Amino acid sequence: MTALLLANAAATLFMVGLTWFVQIVHYPLFPDVGEGGFAEYHRLHSDRTTWVVLPPMVVEIVTSFLLLLDPPAGETALAAGGAVLASSTWVLTAFAASVHGEIGREGLSPGLLRRLLAGSWVRTVAWSLHGCVVVAMLSAVVDRGI
Repeated sequence: MTALLLANAAATLFMVGLTWFVQIVHYPLFPDVGEGGFAEYHRLHSDRTTWVVLPPMVVEIVTSFLLLLDPPAGETALAAGGAVLASSTWVLTAFAASVHGEIGREGLSPGLLRRLLAGSWVRTVAWSLHGCVVVAMLSAVVDRGI
């Protein structure tokens, strides 16, 4: 169970940091790429991002649900909250992917950028909350000497 929790913590906390970077730095810079090169930039962004986010997201969701079977330090509510939050990040990422699809087809518009940023804020909060849940589970394990 310790390895499972550590894998969950590593994947979740990696995604917490990445989502904050994307929210604060990466997405707001999209308009500065310039209209002429944006389509290719966005295509490359979408292709490369998948390879960075998919492995930790898979580890996060799988380990979140496995932790439900044997909650760390008996923290059933935290394990359930973690599974719900991990699931929500997948739903919110699917929403972001649909907006990216529109951007890929139509180009970047102020309206699409606003939708992307607004949805990304919700996802950033969800991942941050999951990070807090993971830290709470780690703390419970440490406090109980498990």
